[in-house]
Amino acid sequence: MMEIEEVNNYESLPLLSLNHVSLLCRSVWDSMRFYKKVLGFVPIKRPSSFKFNFNGAWLYNYGIGIHLIENPLIDDFDTIIEPRPINPKDNHISFQCRDVEIVKGRLEDMGMKYVTAVVEDEGNTVDQVFFHDPDGYMIELCNCENIPILPLSACLFKPRMSSFSRAVFGPAKCGLVENAMMESLSMDMLDISF
Repeated sequence: MMEIEEVNNYESLPLLSLNHVSLLCRSVWDSMRFYKKVLGFVPIKRPSSFKFNFNGAWLYNYGIGIHLIENPLIDDFDTIIEPRPINPKDNHISFQCRDVEIVKGRLEDMGMKYVTAVVEDEGNTVDQVFFHDPDGYMIELCNCENIPILPLSACLFKPRMSSFSRAVFGPAKCGLVENAMMESLSMDMLDISF
């Protein structure tokens, strides 16, 4: 696992990794069945020291936990009663997988709707599959490890403004968002200096 260390003026919290994601669900049993059958999670024991006054379940696999909290009145808190369209730009949980084609075949065998997307960056390709769990939470399965993780500080800044056309910073190239962030930072720095 690659860790990125950014240098800044603040000491970061002593984090180790993502431990779990908690999800409200209408039916613990339906959600447990989904996460077991579709994603391969395994139910685990909840601590007996907790005084749980609600139905729930803890599941674990791939180094991460999913905590399901049953709330049959979930629709009272969500203004969207109709199922959401599968939108890759919506909130989602993403898992890496070995073979996206196998994932698509299994989803089709289970009669599940899904949407695919492809991300390309400097000759690297990531295939993505998006679908919903029984409560409408979006799940992504992808081969995201195909694109290297680079801190912004390691990216080549390619300004879009002609006055900066000769400027070159850093050893590696980055995408449009990173360049826009660097350009915005540069302009903020110019504003501060005058």
